[in-house]
Amino acid sequence: MFDIDEIYYDAIDLLKAMVKVPSFSREETAVADVVETAMKRFGLNPKRFENNLWCQSPDFDPAKPTILLNAHIDTVKVAEGWQHDPFAATEEDGAIYGLGTNDDGASVVSLMAAYRALSAMPQPYNLIFLASAEEEVSGKNGVEAVLPMLPRIDFALVGEPTGMQTAIAEKGLMVLDGEIAGVAGHAARNEGVNAIYKAIDVINTLRNFRFEKESEMLGPVKISVTKIEAGRQHNVVPDKCTILVDVRTTDAYSNAETLDILRRAVPECTLTAHSTRLNPSGISPSHPVVARAEMLGKTTFGSPTLSDQALMPFPSLKMGPGDSARSHTADEYILLTEIRQAIDEYIVVLNGLTL
Repeated sequence: MFDIDEIYYDAIDLLKAMVKVPSFSREETAVADVVETAMKRFGLNPKRFENNLWCQSPDFDPAKPTILLNAHIDTVKVAEGWQHDPFAATEEDGAIYGLGTNDDGASVVSLMAAYRALSAMPQPYNLIFLASAEEEVSGKNGVEAVLPMLPRIDFALVGEPTGMQTAIAEKGLMVLDGEIAGVAGHAARNEGVNAIYKAIDVINTLRNFRFEKESEMLGPVKISVTKIEAGRQHNVVPDKCTILVDVRTTDAYSNAETLDILRRAVPECTLTAHSTRLNPSGISPSHPVVARAEMLGKTTFGSPTLSDQALMPFPSLKMGPGDSARSHTADEYILLTEIRQAIDEYIVVLNGLTL
């Protein structure tokens, strides 16, 4: 059996220990050591690859479905304007201040606590807890590297700051390089084809482009031209203009389909994707986990922000303590009550669940 109060206090102590160790993306070794030490102390028998740590039900049964609990241990760099020490884990007025408290340490410790409690009771499923690295940079040595090492996953609950509401859809991301060709000429004479002028038409097309299908939960695909470069000197008509395009994709189309449609929309621009691996995700509103959460009064929504869900080829939803608006900001914090609420509600939602 388990003592929920003891598990909660363990979670608070672990979060403070994590905050006190810088854990920037691709520099998570020290915080992974902290998490690994705690998991061993809790008797969770962790496995480790790079800076990712995971454990699974001690009575793992391949005949049962498997649920993955995932949250990330890395953080962004320190923003300007902190009034508290970002690495001191200052407890003040019922909150813990520190880098990564809200995004995503609170989810890490809450999901680990829920894993400990749920694993102490017979369940109709297997449970895996994964603390992953490199989420903030969508790195290839994070969850993407670990998933092939795990048993087949039937469902994942990804901890991110959602106020414990359920994000049943999440936008994906593509970053595109665009190149528009012109013809060089002398700016004083009527020569050449100005690539900048051609690019203006391309940018306007992308700015106003509307896809035929729109996601019910995520709305339209969002296209933003975020960078433009052209020209070498004032008296030469530029023969090339390059643009950078941020595309937030939805579950109405795959990333590959989205790219193909955009290429056909602007044939005068060569579009090349940095990657199509960060796909949109979604889960049926009738999924048993969603139904359990709704019984607790939770609301469903579509999330515009990216998480490790983008790399998961199985049903998943995003749900965790904290507020997304606090992420990546100065004086980031998490309320102690938010962590306790998360632990309790994770247990209620998952205990005895039939997939």
